[in-house]
Amino acid sequence: MPKISLAAIVKHCDVLLRTDRFDDYEGAVNGLQAANRGTVTRIAAAVDAGLATVKLAVAAGADLLIVHHGLFWGPTHPWTGKRYELLRLLVENDVAVYSSHLPLDAHPRLGNNAQLGAALGLRKLRPFFESHGQPIGVKTQTRISRAELAARLTRATGAQPRLIPGGPELCRRIGVVTGGAGADLKQAAAEGVDTFITGEGPHWTYALAEELGLNVFYGGHYATETFGVKALAAELARKFKVPWQFLDHPTGL
Repeated sequence: MPKISLAAIVKHCDVLLRTDRFDDYEGAVNGLQAANRGTVTRIAAAVDAGLATVKLAVAAGADLLIVHHGLFWGPTHPWTGKRYELLRLLVENDVAVYSSHLPLDAHPRLGNNAQLGAALGLRKLRPFFESHGQPIGVKTQTRISRAELAARLTRATGAQPRLIPGGPELCRRIGVVTGGAGADLKQAAAEGVDTFITGEGPHWTYALAEELGLNVFYGGHYATETFGVKALAAELARKFKVPWQFLDHPTGL
């Protein structure tokens, strides 16, 4: 089994994703979050870095875990209880963790938004929806009914989306921002879309979508963000000739 340098994989990811060019939310900590002894033989990918997915990575024999939501979103100390168990599993089983949040959302080929847009059959995708100084989403012009778009989203994610039918039945200008962009409907509408696909949003966005004349699809935060880590892990597997697998731990949210 080939052993690949962890440093080489990390460098490739950082360059490919332009990690150093992105500001992000506090706690995102894009890049290598936990090292191992320096080599990689098997890659695992998951949406979230938590105790459950670390256990799955250990069971899979992976020594590199690629995630979208990393280890440091919430308080990371003290190292006791379940937090200690997570860290102990990483160290004892020599598992490194690499996390990419907004850089992976924004990547024009491997990103969550580009990948979901392609899975929906949308073409001629253009940058859309600025966050922290960078466009992270995609948009396009097309003609597709709300019903057909809902069916495509269900097939792409494996989850039934929630629809706010605030806009036209025939969708002509569609924007995609995976994850938790539901609180930013005004920004999406201001950028000219009549239909906005994201993961989740607050209750009050229903009335706001109606006021804005905007269709909103909530496809699930988790369900819309499995795409980027899968694409990145597959890219690394091709380049470095190591096996990979996706660790599915759905939240239903």
